[in-house]
Amino acid sequence: MARVLFTTCPAYGHALPMLPLVRAAARAGDDVRIATGPDLADRLAARGLEVRAVGPSWESAWSAHDAVWADPDVPEEQKMLDGVVALFGTPALARLEDLVELASEWRPDVVVHEVLEPAGSMLADRLGVPGVVHGIGPMFPSYAFLIEAAGAAIGRPGLWERLSTERAVDLCPPSLQPGGPAPWDATTAVRPDAGEPGPVPPAVAEALTSDGDLAYFTLGTVKNADATDFRAGLDALAAYDGVVVATTGRPIDPSELGPVPDNAVVVEFAPQSAVLARADLLVSHSGSGTMLGGLAHGVPQVALPRGTDQPENAALMARAGAGVVVAPEDYAVDSIAAAVAQIVGEPAYRAAAERVREEIAAMPDADAAWAEVSSGS
Repeated sequence: MARVLFTTCPAYGHALPMLPLVRAAARAGDDVRIATGPDLADRLAARGLEVRAVGPSWESAWSAHDAVWADPDVPEEQKMLDGVVALFGTPALARLEDLVELASEWRPDVVVHEVLEPAGSMLADRLGVPGVVHGIGPMFPSYAFLIEAAGAAIGRPGLWERLSTERAVDLCPPSLQPGGPAPWDATTAVRPDAGEPGPVPPAVAEALTSDGDLAYFTLGTVKNADATDFRAGLDALAAYDGVVVATTGRPIDPSELGPVPDNAVVVEFAPQSAVLARADLLVSHSGSGTMLGGLAHGVPQVALPRGTDQPENAALMARAGAGVVVAPEDYAVDSIAAAVAQIVGEPAYRAAAERVREEIAAMPDADAAWAEVSSGS
């Protein structure tokens, strides 16, 4: 039995893709723990996991990120780099302090960390144990630049040199692999999924049992603060010939949305695994977990990328023929509605999504992936 520590920044989109491997390690009999920020720790613990709260909250990191972008005198390219440091560099140093304390009580034999959580790699280096980097979506070549630059900014100039030698767990199917040089030489493929099951709100459960088509609409849990944008998505789907299940991803005052279309069911959260298993169409921000979750079920997509890696995810999905993209500057009721009509009216998009689904089904499951990772660690 090995002691395995999984580390992640406290964001759903970074933590949830690792859960299949977490569960696989536990099934293999290993002693598994997760370390993340305090605002996510309790929510993961509620899933029956052993979790330690480390470092700052995601909210505090985003406050620092927003402060970077609020400075009108800083060039945009510099803001982008400073924003990465604010989200994933400086907080990682704070998490590292807590991780070192955790390791003094419970020393891991291997540290698995998501790709933008360098604290895990730094801890593995400090302890002299193997580090494993886990993807959260496509493994973009740009990670090399981002991690190297962030490391230099936080006083860890050798961060990328160390991190790039780790084994990488890649959950991206062949059709969505980015072009360019692969950031990691040693990789283990693992099948992505649509997420773990959970309680389904009654209104959503009723919608899932309805006859006819069903669309799932979400703008994620991070870059979705504008209720006007969410309302525009609902209005664009008002003419959809079927039920629309929409999740706000955050608490929202119904008065911010006003009366919703008759075909829509709006809730704060629903387990996307249940919704995507039933969905005929996905309209989303194209976050990695949502995009890959939809493709795991062969669902064609309208991508509404908001920022971070979402435009790149959306471009790869469209390149595979599984959907279309509405660019941020084109985000409006009419353009979204036109994209929805395009997907619904052209069977080729579903056929392409189903081809990607078959690729995903052929990838190693989490148990096989963990067997490979642990044997090489």
